[in-house]
Amino acid sequence: MDTNSNQLDLLAPLARSRNRGRPKRASPPLRLGVAGLFAGIGGVELGLARGGHETTLLCEFDLAANAVLEERFPRLMRHGDVRTLVRVPRETDLIAAGFPCQDLSQAGKTAGISGARSGLVGEVFRLLEKQQVPWVLLENVPFMLQLAKGEALDVIVAELERLGYAWAYRVLDSRAFGVPQRRERVFLLASRVGDPRDYLLTDDEGPPEEPDRHGRAFGFYWTEGIRGLGAAIDAVPTLKGGSTIGIPSPPAILMPDGSIVKPDIRDIERLQGFAVDWTKPAEAVTRKGYRWKLVGNAVTVDTASWIGRKLANPGHYDSSNDPLLRRRGAWPRAAWGVAGHRHVAHVSAWPVVTRRKPLAEFLRYEPELLSARATAGFLERASRGSLRFPDGFLDAVRAHLARVSSRAA
Repeated sequence: MDTNSNQLDLLAPLARSRNRGRPKRASPPLRLGVAGLFAGIGGVELGLARGGHETTLLCEFDLAANAVLEERFPRLMRHGDVRTLVRVPRETDLIAAGFPCQDLSQAGKTAGISGARSGLVGEVFRLLEKQQVPWVLLENVPFMLQLAKGEALDVIVAELERLGYAWAYRVLDSRAFGVPQRRERVFLLASRVGDPRDYLLTDDEGPPEEPDRHGRAFGFYWTEGIRGLGAAIDAVPTLKGGSTIGIPSPPAILMPDGSIVKPDIRDIERLQGFAVDWTKPAEAVTRKGYRWKLVGNAVTVDTASWIGRKLANPGHYDSSNDPLLRRRGAWPRAAWGVAGHRHVAHVSAWPVVTRRKPLAEFLRYEPELLSARATAGFLERASRGSLRFPDGFLDAVRAHLARVSSRAA
């Protein structure tokens, strides 16, 4: 992509103006060369490609993920350890980095941005110091907005501003893009040559009303039940990576007929927007169960696809009513910073509302019944905790336990 003076450069005029409302000119459509760092199984890169962008490099450390990348992106340049990557290809217009979230997630160690894994985001800034890449796309869990009063995001936006980038971020929910998975992630877009607000903040449909649970599938985590219950009506809760040794952590689904099942790995791939058996090449180098970790740690392809399309077809963001960001604790769910000014953006996690199949109809492969032992364990944890469950939910779980126990007998 040509980044010379004939492109839109919004930073200087916005710095000179007290009016930080709608830009005078539309941001141009982009066709970007993408360097994918912490690429995983390629969710971001696959999604961006649907917007017409071309990946120049895939950098991934995990052996099993690399087996998938080698099969699915056979002609692309690949690199193993981001810490030994000297520079990204010269034709790179955008660095995409869904940096490791284990130290930032509520389910992980919560060590913060200085954790051994999440601290790897510093490698992104090292590469940007060497090469002024015009665009940056970062992705991580929304818990980083509040962990240690938002320290992680403090570090990230301060570094971007030091390097001359304008930035905007928002939380996005995968359900908005047509998959029945309630998965929220923070996406931050930064630029040295354009206004990232035009690309990331312009669309906003707002969340639809939650459907009634009656007659619909209900996804939940059968491994929880004391202090928390990841659950969703007509969707599964956020897919997890499972254990570090490849033990799956699938959600359970209370089906409309009263049975409780665990979905097949192929439907788990589809719930992340991948083709069936996308991660099967990993079985050549690791145990089959590790595929759950690969899929659970991936970026939903459909979410990245929306970002890719917005980069190719931006809108006009009107920020005239956005208040100044005065923060003493957690960061808001959407915000932006341009020319030293930081503001809150009042946009939801649903830029679009894409029609999707009911979860019960989405499943294509025969699921596995939740065992009597697993069901009984969930009920025992639920009895010890103080959580409030939806009306009739625990009765349905007990009825399932009775059926599977009788079948086993």
